[in-house]
Amino acid sequence: MDYKQLIIRGISYSQTQSGAYALLLEHEETHIKLPVVIGNFEAQSISLGLEKDIHPPRPLTHDLFTKFIVSANYELISVIIYQIVDGVFFSNINLKNKVNDEELILDARTSDAVAMAVRFDAPIFTTQQVLNEAGILLELDDVAKEEQPFSETIQSEDNLISLSMEELQKLLDEAVKEEDYDTALEIQEEIKRRKKKID
Repeated sequence: MDYKQLIIRGISYSQTQSGAYALLLEHEETHIKLPVVIGNFEAQSISLGLEKDIHPPRPLTHDLFTKFIVSANYELISVIIYQIVDGVFFSNINLKNKVNDEELILDARTSDAVAMAVRFDAPIFTTQQVLNEAGILLELDDVAKEEQPFSETIQSEDNLISLSMEELQKLLDEAVKEEDYDTALEIQEEIKRRKKKID
């Protein structure tokens, strides 16, 4: 099968699920992003795996499993996100025995699979079908905005006065969606002020 390699673009706090994080994977050739919702522990573990210089005082579960794999003379050669069903990604961890080249495939949650991949510097792949079903095309500027709290995004927009009515309405909709009612009220006041001027 023709697999598509993904790179880790970042981890940000999920705006849609409380207490969760969004792991953003990207197919470099097409710039299609694959957002995967992960838990707090997994987000921390992936971040620590990416920061090779930071070592927690006691090994995390993924560090412990990494030591076990190495002790058993295996190496992690790749992770494949092969399917998505009802918004849930399914992944395999592919291992290879250093002594006899025996291959071992383990079913894993995608967050755990990625946490292991970063510890072995192993590539992460997916299928074209998964990209078609769950991939989104985001510009990097949009990703940066997503990683900021909504109120900070508003403040970074010069100010409300410089925005068009269409942009204000879009921001108002987003503020309500994010339940940021203070910002929503501020935008609504600006919209009302402009409508009075027109009248």
